[in-house]
Amino acid sequence: MNARKKAEAAGDQEFPTITEESTMLGDIKINHSVVASIVRIATMEVDGVFSVGGGGVVEGIAEFLSKKESERGVRVAEGDAGAYEIEVRVILRFGVDLAKVGIRIQETVRDRVIEMTSKPVERIDVVIDGIKMETSSQTLAKESEWETMSTD
Repeated sequence: MNARKKAEAAGDQEFPTITEESTMLGDIKINHSVVASIVRIATMEVDGVFSVGGGGVVEGIAEFLSKKESERGVRVAEGDAGAYEIEVRVILRFGVDLAKVGIRIQETVRDRVIEMTSKPVERIDVVIDGIKMETSSQTLAKESEWETMSTD
């Protein structure tokens, strides 16, 4: 009996998977939370993004209590054709062109997900939940973080 059948027989639920590929050596599965992590990191690479996750207070609390940090603000599903359908909720920096940043998020997320999973992306919805202005203390904290990460 393979591991999957043993888990099913024991009543354990499998992690929800987006992709399941089979090779001669066995199955390769990509968990939803892995794809959500890719989406989150790719989104943070885009200039103008303050944070991933947002929404209202009630949604934020429910999401905080029910999800791992890597999944907050990101929903990943698989469409009928087997391609990814993604929603990412963001807070953007004050003063940026919201539409242009949204498009860059879509392009960056699409490219990273395809690059890392070899699976097509059908749709990426970007929900802009708010804007924030970076304070001087946040700027200083980021600068000192970069200084400590230096390899010099």
